[in-house]
Amino acid sequence: MIKENKTRSILRIIARWFVGLVFLFSSFTKGVDPLGTTFKVEEYMTAWSFGSISFEWALPFASLLSMALITAEFLVGIMLITGSFRKLSAWLLLLMMTFFTCTTLYDAITNEVSDCGCFGDAVKLTNWQTFWKNIILDIPTIYIFLTRRWPHKNKLERDTLISLTAIAAMVIFGIYNINNEPVIDFRPWKVGNTMIANLEEGLATTNTVTYKNKETGAFKTIDSKDLIKWSNEEPDWSEKWEWIGTSTVSPYEIRDPKNDSVVSFPITDIDGNDYTFEIIAATEGPVIICTIHHLNKVNERGIKAIADISQLAMERDIRFALITCAEDEDVQNFLLNNGLDNVVEYYFSDDKAIEAMIRSNPGFVVMQNATVKGKWHYKNAEKIKEYPFEIND
Repeated sequence: MIKENKTRSILRIIARWFVGLVFLFSSFTKGVDPLGTTFKVEEYMTAWSFGSISFEWALPFASLLSMALITAEFLVGIMLITGSFRKLSAWLLLLMMTFFTCTTLYDAITNEVSDCGCFGDAVKLTNWQTFWKNIILDIPTIYIFLTRRWPHKNKLERDTLISLTAIAAMVIFGIYNINNEPVIDFRPWKVGNTMIANLEEGLATTNTVTYKNKETGAFKTIDSKDLIKWSNEEPDWSEKWEWIGTSTVSPYEIRDPKNDSVVSFPITDIDGNDYTFEIIAATEGPVIICTIHHLNKVNERGIKAIADISQLAMERDIRFALITCAEDEDVQNFLLNNGLDNVVEYYFSDDKAIEAMIRSNPGFVVMQNATVKGKWHYKNAEKIKEYPFEIND
């Protein structure tokens, strides 16, 4: 055990606040979107296995485990900053960081899950970046653990009140975000985002070639039409540069405005015809998109919301499109059994793409001119009736 002095006391305070703030940020970014964390936990359970041992049996507990993880992170962060239950918080921190470090190392080596989701959708890190982030956090974690017996007046009532309040606050916050769309949306389909930069017709695709400098490791991407000119201007270019690959960029690709990355969201009919651009980039008027990523989990309230909003769309002459990842036969039966078979046009997309667009099941998104105009949880479907749709004459 490290003996106490002024310098070590200051170092301990810095360590507590540093790790505590990271834990609070991490828990907040996941707590604002508990369903997203649940999907990530399910992804781990499906992807990970050790020999004949798999974790798919735990899938029904994914929601509970995700909220437990979020709440535990928040609680440890609060306890570290407030100095509550110093021995307990030090042990919890050590156990959690040991678990995080080991799992992220395994993930970095195997790459079975491409993104750990440690900061939700707010900050994306590669698996190796996540691992080294945990290594950095391990340093103050060990120091906090070794100095866990620092002088501290026994304030059981104070510490208990702080801890119970922290747990209650995160649970309430998480439940609210489960029953509504996240209060802060870190995903590409955020209200106000334009998902296709240019809607001008007749634009050509861009073909690019990427090379890597053999000496410096720098990458260079060149438009294919400029390749000959560049190779003529670059002496011995074939010896200096290594070909990496080619890519085709469509001017009509759906892209995340935050980092200009491609967002996969294919929309097709039963025959495989593509309707992505027609629906997402509708210019003649708004389109109400109803998404369902788990058809068998739509409850009566969700069915009523679909019926009400599809009726609203019909009355106001607004296009209403249902997008799901279910099988065609299941969709037809669902619509027929709920009296929606003659009023709803439906399309198909990837389940992950739908979950990324909106968490609610079902959920409603209004698109116009490739811009996200509004998003609603099915429990808030009544608010769509108050939305000022811009109808073109």
